Amino acid sequence: MSDTLKTIDYRRRVVDDEIDALVVGGVTAIAIEGAKAVGKSATAAQRATTTFLLEQPTTRELVLADPSSILVKTPVLIDEWQHLPATWDAVRRAVDAGAGPGQFFLTGSASAANPGTHSGAGRIVKVRMRPMSLFERGVAVPSVSLVELLSGKMPTISGTTSVNLALYVNEIVCSGFPALRILSGRALRAQLHGYIDRVIDRDFPEIGRAVRNPAALRRWFTAYAAATSTSASYDTIRNAASPGEGQKLTKLTTQPYRDTLERLYLLDPLPAWLPTHNHFRELASSPKHHLVDPALAVSLLDLSHEKLITGVKESVHIPRDGSILGALFESLVVQSLRTYAQLAEATVGHFRTHRGDHEVDVIIERADGKIVAFEIKLSATVEDSDVRHLLWLKEKLGADLLDAVIVTTGPHAYRRSDGIAVVPASLIGP
Repeated sequence: MSDTLKTIDYRRRVVDDEIDALVVGGVTAIAIEGAKAVGKSATAAQRATTTFLLEQPTTRELVLADPSSILVKTPVLIDEWQHLPATWDAVRRAVDAGAGPGQFFLTGSASAANPGTHSGAGRIVKVRMRPMSLFERGVAVPSVSLVELLSGKMPTISGTTSVNLALYVNEIVCSGFPALRILSGRALRAQLHGYIDRVIDRDFPEIGRAVRNPAALRRWFTAYAAATSTSASYDTIRNAASPGEGQKLTKLTTQPYRDTLERLYLLDPLPAWLPTHNHFRELASSPKHHLVDPALAVSLLDLSHEKLITGVKESVHIPRDGSILGALFESLVVQSLRTYAQLAEATVGHFRTHRGDHEVDVIIERADGKIVAFEIKLSATVEDSDVRHLLWLKEKLGADLLDAVIVTTGPHAYRRSDGIAVVPASLIGP
């Protein structure tokens, strides 16, 4: 048990606004979920008086002997609660007993297979936390708000940034994990490699998934990384992970890899958008593949800033349109947009017709079914051909399309004469 994990140099996160709104609205218990090292504990600790670190065996023994001990001095943070699911039930009972708003914060880096005897629905509110967005990293001051884009008022688009392609590549490589952002060079590479090693060697066994063939798991994880920003089939990924026909991985082997990596919040696939109104026929339903942080893909594929800039081929090949750098830049932008959309209570998906005639990288949908569409381009300039899918979508959806945006690596934000907004990635914020 610890009195607190509070730090005086805490950098406020987008999810803080969501948590504050929940507490003000009367929510007693909030479970912050996400991959290890995204910053869950630091965020929860800002609101806690007492902290229970359940990764520590001695703390687990203490709480196991007396689960009510977590209720003594609130607000309380129960860190990595999935190590002792009984704590979930103890918090639920405290909520039922009438505890006040903002009294309990649970953090978890793995979804539990059996989260106690009750789901917590209506008592414990779950909040997803991802690595730091571009806004949270402080690379530039945003001039375009996603909330304003979702308002349907076609806001004025303006702003200038000095963030260029090389700096975006740096953000891809350096990661959005807060503790890693102070590192560079060999130290950063070692920490990313170590993070992946821990996933394979420790995190899988900790949630009951023994790994009989760590090398095969690593190959599948690497192949998934190579599929970043594609909707490649899982058979394609499995084949790319197989070193030869005689050693082809089976679905029976790879399905548990996928399930467990999702439980650890390391795979963050972007689902296909299913429109509320029936404007289309034969839409593709496959997700687009993303890791929780593109820096993990860089590590798995043995890439670097220099290799990405010079266009060196990745070690595992997955068919794609464009370069691996373009895919990782798209993943970086998607990571940020999902963080902003969550605050706006909007859902995020991608759009693709069945035959691939039309596709849009990101669709952000309000509760009423109206959307903002984003195309992401690894380019500083925008040509008419780059907006053709957005203009087609605008014609199909009419008033249901609130706005349409091309996200670039360029310096200027502006609105084209056809109404399409052009916005550098660093200038988009919540």
